Amino acid sequence: MVGELKVFTGNAHPALAQGVCDYLGIPLSQAEVFEFSNENIFVRILENVRQRDVFAIQPICSPVNKSLMELLIMLDALRRASAERITAVVPYYGYGRTDKKDQPRVPITARLVADLITVAGANRLLTVDLHAAQIQGFFTIPVDELTAFYVLSSYFEDKALENLAVVATDIGISKRARDLAERLKAPLAIIEKRRVGNIDKAETLNIIGEVEGMHALLVDDEIDTAGSLVAAAAALEERGAKEVYSCCTHPVFSGPAIQRIAASPVKEVVVTDTIPIPESKKSEKITVLSIASLLGEAIHRIHAGLSVGAMFE
Repeated sequence: MVGELKVFTGNAHPALAQGVCDYLGIPLSQAEVFEFSNENIFVRILENVRQRDVFAIQPICSPVNKSLMELLIMLDALRRASAERITAVVPYYGYGRTDKKDQPRVPITARLVADLITVAGANRLLTVDLHAAQIQGFFTIPVDELTAFYVLSSYFEDKALENLAVVATDIGISKRARDLAERLKAPLAIIEKRRVGNIDKAETLNIIGEVEGMHALLVDDEIDTAGSLVAAAAALEERGAKEVYSCCTHPVFSGPAIQRIAASPVKEVVVTDTIPIPESKKSEKITVLSIASLLGEAIHRIHAGLSVGAMFE
């Protein structure tokens, strides 16, 4: 049996780590994580972790490279402090979109990050809604992938929108969108689009399915610059959708995303807190749902040797 449970965090999302600890009924363990004037990151674990079961919570979010290095150095510090088992809790897996060689002479950075996390000292990974399922296979350690699907679907079940159509923002997300449509007892539509090169621009081509006179709920795993979201919402309006809503797990909201959402016909964007949203990016249109209890329950089950999959049965 593994030792006492301890939860640590870097600087990427301490509020989420505190929420997880509140759910578990334990204090957040103490560590110093800071950057020297020469931009080198330093971590010092301030508690005894020898033979303990340790969880390090750190989404790989903006500033992405700093968040990643904090995570890696924290894992190394915990390993060198003789923690019995170290679980990297990465609610948002940065670089997850670079998951295959889709052009000549390009990297598979999602695989590189997996190798870095493993070499740094993680014994397992706990994450939420990876961009692509094959990322699990990039790891040689156990991976538990949670989903915010039930958190988001429960919100819209309570909202009880009449005449609802669930719309996948592209072919890649269609399976998750179909599952959501089944849960909400709504028909499914799919937006067929083509991305233009490596720039954050997508050309919307066609809507497969019926949306005229309906409330349309756009589904995606993350919203980055919101270009795809705004284009999809405009296309749905053109096809006669009554109102457009949107939901996603990861609110990246980079560049002009907030301004685009504010000026768009989207009535409400529902996201989770896998990534912190600073005050400058908050909006009346954006609703944030907490996944602290989801992560907390998974951590409890991993620590106690219980099934994580049973959470979703």
